[in-house]
Amino acid sequence: MRLLVALLLSIGFNTHLSAQNFTNLDRSPLDISYARPERTADPDIRIIYSRPQLKGREVKDLVPKGKIWRTGANETVEITFFKTVLIEGKRIEAGTYTLYTIPGNRNWTVVLNSKLNTWGAYAYEEDLDIGRFTAEVLPTENEVEVFSINFERTESGYTLFFAWGETLVALPIQA
Repeated sequence: MRLLVALLLSIGFNTHLSAQNFTNLDRSPLDISYARPERTADPDIRIIYSRPQLKGREVKDLVPKGKIWRTGANETVEITFFKTVLIEGKRIEAGTYTLYTIPGNRNWTVVLNSKLNTWGAYAYEEDLDIGRFTAEVLPTENEVEVFSINFERTESGYTLFFAWGETLVALPIQA
């Protein structure tokens, strides 16, 4: 009898699981990138962002040159500095900020802003900027299908990279 009850419960549980509908999943999944001095160390910087995909489209058609961009998809990118850093000689205090970009041909402007928990660039308020910085556009070897943000350790801190399509953008951060 116990075996029969267990079998019926198992069938009912499995039927319930297979009936779940996951059709409305985000097409630009959330991701996190960390800057750490070594793999097991506490992070110095963390970025939370969403990763849109090209899917046969061109970056130039999706990213507005000369206009404020959310730097990914969905919610605005949030960057957390766990300690004070320097970007282009400007002191950025530990804390969490939104990160926008203004794409250009040779350089992108990286904007740190104090207004948090926003979606896209619709709620962007320039008067809440805490800094604007110039990031260099570099040549790429491979096309990147899914928008990606990464850090590379350097002698003086990190380089923050944005990559999508044939675009690679680099911003040095002293940490």
